[in-house]
Amino acid sequence: MSGYFITFEGGEGAGKTSILHAIYTKLKDLGYDVLATREPGGIEIAEQIRKVILDPDHTEMDERTEALLYAAARRQHLAEKVLPALNQGKIILCDRFIDSSLAYQGHARGLGMDEVFSINQFAIKDCMPNLTLFFDIGPKKGLDRIAANKDRERNRLDLENLKFHKLVYEGYTILTDRFPDRIQTINADQSMEAVEQAAFDCIISHIN
Repeated sequence: MSGYFITFEGGEGAGKTSILHAIYTKLKDLGYDVLATREPGGIEIAEQIRKVILDPDHTEMDERTEALLYAAARRQHLAEKVLPALNQGKIILCDRFIDSSLAYQGHARGLGMDEVFSINQFAIKDCMPNLTLFFDIGPKKGLDRIAANKDRERNRLDLENLKFHKLVYEGYTILTDRFPDRIQTINADQSMEAVEQAAFDCIISHIN
């Protein structure tokens, strides 16, 4: 595969989605062949699975069911959209990937990172990101941002308490220690312009 796979990670309210779209536009303007997508979702089947996972009414969903649904959506998205784009040499900017499952289901839900990684290995085979940006902001500040943003989509994860989101953050810090060559930390607790510039500089340094 000749493309370059970049994933954007972080807790709720980290601002990664807005930054991703801004960087997508910048890269396009510079002439790069770039694709923006998201997880869970990105293609029709995975978007339907997303609706099931994130529906606020589905509070009874079992943790293992949740993890398996994320892995299923990930596989379909990978097979239908990501792998073909990589084979075409595109730069892919993906809002969340396997690290989200490891932090949210593996660590915060208590299923175990290794266990969640194993079911995702079946889903993705050996397709790991070339680069992952972790947008680092304290859980409380991230949730405060969400509360202030009335236009943001509300989902089932927003119903979780602060303790859960602290565990998610803890999970990400474990991952940054485990994969230091792949995961680059971006300070998300600054102006959007500063975060965008830091993320853009990091990406340019890796793809050139």
